[in-house]
Amino acid sequence: MLQDYTARTGTLSPVWTLEIQTLPQDTDRILDAVMQVHPLGYGRYHRTASVSATGAETTTPQPNSTTTTHKSTYMPGSAETYPVVELKISIERDLPALQQVMDAIMDAQHYEEPVIFVREDWANRASYDPNRTNPNRWWNDGRGLPDMVAFSR
Repeated sequence: MLQDYTARTGTLSPVWTLEIQTLPQDTDRILDAVMQVHPLGYGRYHRTASVSATGAETTTPQPNSTTTTHKSTYMPGSAETYPVVELKISIERDLPALQQVMDAIMDAQHYEEPVIFVREDWANRASYDPNRTNPNRWWNDGRGLPDMVAFSR
């Protein structure tokens, strides 16, 4: 049904959304690794991703986990809390592409058991017109693009 969606403003395409929970300072390493196997294209843009504000993740490592093996001061069953961001990317629903991207993420990821959610989603694909006169577009609204943010690169 959604594959038949059309509007004057564009269409919808089937994608997989990957939500990766990771350390804030690791987002660029993961994105760079993924870029070796996939352009992360979104329309006419590549390396398209979103990174949430820093939050916290908590876990309780169990006996014989990597934490208890490599952190001699850790007591199994004790909760740990660390900074985390959610890195979100989307790719076309193509199994070989998903496998390559997941392998790249796993190789670049900091944790032994990274939290990665894969969802079947639909993403908009706009009818591209760089000269559109819509007054809300950044090139028409008088404000221009927002200021860029510092990123961990």
